[in-house]
Amino acid sequence: MFRFLEKLEEAVISLILVAMTLLVFVEVILRFFFNTGLLWSQEATLHMSAWLVLFGMSYGVKKGAHIGVDVLVESLPVAGKKIAGLIAVAASLAYATLLGYGGWVYLAKVKMIGIELEDMPIQKWVAHSILFIGMVWLGWRLIVLAWNTIRGDAHGFVFADEAKEALHELEEHKKDELQHGGER
Repeated sequence: MFRFLEKLEEAVISLILVAMTLLVFVEVILRFFFNTGLLWSQEATLHMSAWLVLFGMSYGVKKGAHIGVDVLVESLPVAGKKIAGLIAVAASLAYATLLGYGGWVYLAKVKMIGIELEDMPIQKWVAHSILFIGMVWLGWRLIVLAWNTIRGDAHGFVFADEAKEALHELEEHKKDELQHGGER
């Protein structure tokens, strides 16, 4: 079931990104070439970007795509890395729990009032439900990360190392130039 949910998450992220891109493209064409537009496009784009960010947050934890400063943690022994990782995961889980609870309270109130979005006939609580869904999904990812850290399969968060990636790309570029330089 979790594999299905992970594939669904990736599909939803991709679908939102494509829908947002197409909607903005159509809106630009309509405005600049036909002097018209879609009344609801700005609100739809805003909500889709919120969904993208809040789904992407948990996906970033899964893929290790977040940027972090881990100089201190990397200097620790393995046990220290594990403890620091668990502390960071616990703090992140507390954050996700607080925001998830706040989102739940907000959604319940908005649903009770029955407010719709300004430009679309969609209940506001439905459009804003990502506040709760995103935090639950992030919480799940953090629990999995904590479990993997406890089992020894991880030392906590995995961060994107842009400097290492840039150096690797530079090395690859130099190798490519050396290989193709003799052909010119």
